[in-house]
Amino acid sequence: MNMDVALFITCLADTFEPRVGVAVVRLLRHFGCRVHFPEAQTCCGQPLYNNGYHRDAADLGRRWIDVFERFAHVVAPSGSCVAMVRHHLPELLRDDPAYAQRSVALAARTWEFTQFVTDVLKIDPATLVPTATRGSIAADGESGPPAPVTYHYSCHMRGLQSVAQAEQCVRATPGLDYRPLERIEQCCGFGGAFHVLYPEIGAAITADKLDCIASTGASTLICNEVGCAMTIGGLAHRRGVELRIRHIAELWAERLGLT
Repeated sequence: MNMDVALFITCLADTFEPRVGVAVVRLLRHFGCRVHFPEAQTCCGQPLYNNGYHRDAADLGRRWIDVFERFAHVVAPSGSCVAMVRHHLPELLRDDPAYAQRSVALAARTWEFTQFVTDVLKIDPATLVPTATRGSIAADGESGPPAPVTYHYSCHMRGLQSVAQAEQCVRATPGLDYRPLERIEQCCGFGGAFHVLYPEIGAAITADKLDCIASTGASTLICNEVGCAMTIGGLAHRRGVELRIRHIAELWAERLGLT
């Protein structure tokens, strides 16, 4: 395919879940992409934007454009950062003659990982397990009975993919015992700074989300947003609930023997 793709790792993934970035790179290379990692990349400006510091967010956005606009596509393992680049950055820079059009053009070439795989590369998740082992893969990549899994749909994915589109990436992956999540569109309570500013409300929302996950009987949660994964995983740990949380890139990379 020989498509040039830049990995935008995002702040939380880089700091807390670097293995997700490794899985994304290995998968994109497996699918025939030339993957680049511009080391000058920093934050896209989302935390500043969410807290009302729009001028500072715009400054970070300009830098982000300078770093990434030379690539054909930009792929990130996070819907929230992609939503920032796609929907909010062009708005912030619409009156900047040097960056307005550049922000719109780059926004159109910036993708959340699963969206890029299915919409741009046209990869069917049903093909991501070798034929010899299809239907008998556990969630840790080892042979065994299908693992019960469920999926958390993060709030920021709403501007990128419908619930059905996002959920299908997991549902269609062979060898899994998929368990639909009750109230799948409900927030996990993270909300960026929300969980810090309103800890009691955030904790109550997270508790409700964890109860929904537990009711599925799933031992693995597929969660493609590191902030959500940290929030849900933190409460599960404090409650003593055994729950494995994986990004779908990790799951797919294991299925294809790339990890």
